[in-house]
Amino acid sequence: MTTDTNTLPLVAGEDPAVLAAGAPDWLAALRRAAIARYDAIGLPGPRTEAWKFTGLNAVKALTPVPAEGVPATELPPAVAALDGPRIEIVNGRLSALPAMPTGVEVVALDDPAAAPEWVRAHLGSIASFETHPFTALNTAQLAGGVAVRIARGAMPEAPIVLSVAQAGGGETATIAHPRVLVVVEEGGSADLVTVFQGSGRYIANPVTEIAVAEGARLGHAVLQAEDAEAFHVSMTALKLAEKSTYDGFVLATGSKLARHEVRAELDGEHIEYAINGVYLGADGQHHDITTFIDHARPHGTSHEMVKGVLTGTARGVFQGKILVRPDAQKTDGFQMNRALLLSRDAEVNSKPELEIYADDVKCSHGATVGELEDDELFYLMARGIPRGRARALLVEAYVQEAIALIGRAPVRDAFAAVASEWLDRHVAGVSGSGE
Repeated sequence: MTTDTNTLPLVAGEDPAVLAAGAPDWLAALRRAAIARYDAIGLPGPRTEAWKFTGLNAVKALTPVPAEGVPATELPPAVAALDGPRIEIVNGRLSALPAMPTGVEVVALDDPAAAPEWVRAHLGSIASFETHPFTALNTAQLAGGVAVRIARGAMPEAPIVLSVAQAGGGETATIAHPRVLVVVEEGGSADLVTVFQGSGRYIANPVTEIAVAEGARLGHAVLQAEDAEAFHVSMTALKLAEKSTYDGFVLATGSKLARHEVRAELDGEHIEYAINGVYLGADGQHHDITTFIDHARPHGTSHEMVKGVLTGTARGVFQGKILVRPDAQKTDGFQMNRALLLSRDAEVNSKPELEIYADDVKCSHGATVGELEDDELFYLMARGIPRGRARALLVEAYVQEAIALIGRAPVRDAFAAVASEWLDRHVAGVSGSGE
């Protein structure tokens, strides 16, 4: 793999000894390794295969400063209406922590050296930075965020909402590196809703590590609704144990440029894993959803459905790979990417992949790109529905097919409302003739 040597000025050249000063040996070693790796590989360039569809020139041109100030933290009304506790991270650090249900422990990562044993056992062990420079950058700067533990057998009823907000700048962009660790112990079950948002011009570089133990379950819905001038590059890395379940979903509506990378290691038998999503792009936005599913043991199932809607000059990218290792017999893997283009100037790149080394598996993948059907539009318009509204209704039905895959009804309804509001703004009011 060929990489560029460009780095963000905020970190490049800093003395690792300064970053690690006062830290315990395990944390100092982690930070030193991360900054050394970051300086060695730099940011991806056009010849980096995993990034060839998502250029970073606009990011590399920035000289960001640490995020400060008070960003917009008001959640979308549908998400704010969810019952359950709301944890707030502002500019990379824990800002608000309400009382938690029985069996749920939350600790700040502002001082990782003081973290309990369960944090030290997992932090930095799931999200690799060997070939991921933004993860290396986050790890080198590890000094803020939150860790959540769902205790053995605990089953909180309401979703836990995690708001991650950042204050941007005007001429000068800001940068923050929030870190999130989620540990679901044996037999535990919980739902987490993560919302990324902010105001102004900034780079958000969050990393989320998730460990789901034997027989445990996590539903995890992510809403990326960053500011229109923001750059969002996130990594979610998971390790799942035997008979565990992960039900993941990403809804991306914000940012000037956003990349969501989700990497899952299915390291046990009878694991059920799902990562579905929708990206909605307009006004020159760039959305990238990149996934990697590693089936390492037998009898695992994975389901992936990612849909995109693009209008104006928006661009979408989907890259998904399913790896089935030799021991992973009886794997059942499904991957599908579909994109709907509402403009002649919109563009999508899709790259679904299967890499299979076992001979008794059932795996499929595919990709489709299309436009709205004229006969469907005509059917609705013939019944008195204006063209713009008819388009929105058809697109909404297309999007809701994916959102319907969210397991928890309250979360599903909240995300459906967010998507519907976006469609009302960007689709219903556009005629669609010769965009």
